[in-house]
Amino acid sequence: MASTEDKAANKENVSSWKDSIYNPRTGELLGRTASSWALILLFYLVFYCFLAGMFTLTMWVMLLTLDDYVPRYRDRVPHPGLVIRPNSLDIFYNKSDPVKYAEHVQNLESFLQRYNDTEQEKNEDCRQGEYFEQDNTEEMTKKVCRFKRGSLSLCSGLSDTSFGYSEGKPCVLLKMNRIIGLKPRGDPYINCTVKKDTPVQMQYFPSEGRIDKMYFPYYGKKAHENYVQPLVAVKLLLTKEEYNKVLSVECRVEGSDLRNNDERDKFLGRVTFRIKVVE
Repeated sequence: MASTEDKAANKENVSSWKDSIYNPRTGELLGRTASSWALILLFYLVFYCFLAGMFTLTMWVMLLTLDDYVPRYRDRVPHPGLVIRPNSLDIFYNKSDPVKYAEHVQNLESFLQRYNDTEQEKNEDCRQGEYFEQDNTEEMTKKVCRFKRGSLSLCSGLSDTSFGYSEGKPCVLLKMNRIIGLKPRGDPYINCTVKKDTPVQMQYFPSEGRIDKMYFPYYGKKAHENYVQPLVAVKLLLTKEEYNKVLSVECRVEGSDLRNNDERDKFLGRVTFRIKVVE
């Protein structure tokens, strides 16, 4: 008798569990009728369409406030950083083994392709010592001042395709980061020092490491599409006494109002790299 009651109870429980998913007597699915489900789905469809419309409208209004050529806010990076090429802060190599410095040479050669005469002849021969301002021009695409790699002389890779690495007197190229509208006051130039007791002889190209004002201001990636930063090449004239030693070199932008002594940012107006030449 008890067994029959238990079977009946189990059958009722199974039937109740199935009815909670779909009840054939009322036509309810998960406790709701078809019309109830239709109303809920319609509500969420309208709700999410409204959210999508609000998002689209907000983005459209925001995009109307933007300029394709000039960022709306430009006050967060008022001073440029200094960058070196080859793209490494540790330049260690054996001057007798071309394989050891081939990567650095290839990096420099690749970087200087945009400074070839064939590319730079398309640009303007600007007046030295003066800003090349083009704010009043109707053309949105700005002209670019010419900077030929030949002005880097012994570090141009034209007369010496190894950029001095084969003779143990390597070249390093320096450039400032692009900042829209920047017009440095004074006459900026690059100066490098080696942190050791006796100074290391260096050569700068262009002369005295000068950065001419004619390459400023920069008008942005879209307006100044063909713009190339002015470069300064530093040739380290290392001697045999300086081989096999790790030399720490610091280069700074001097002679202008550009900051180069911010302890919170080691790359603001300066850069430090290490070099070691093994004979």
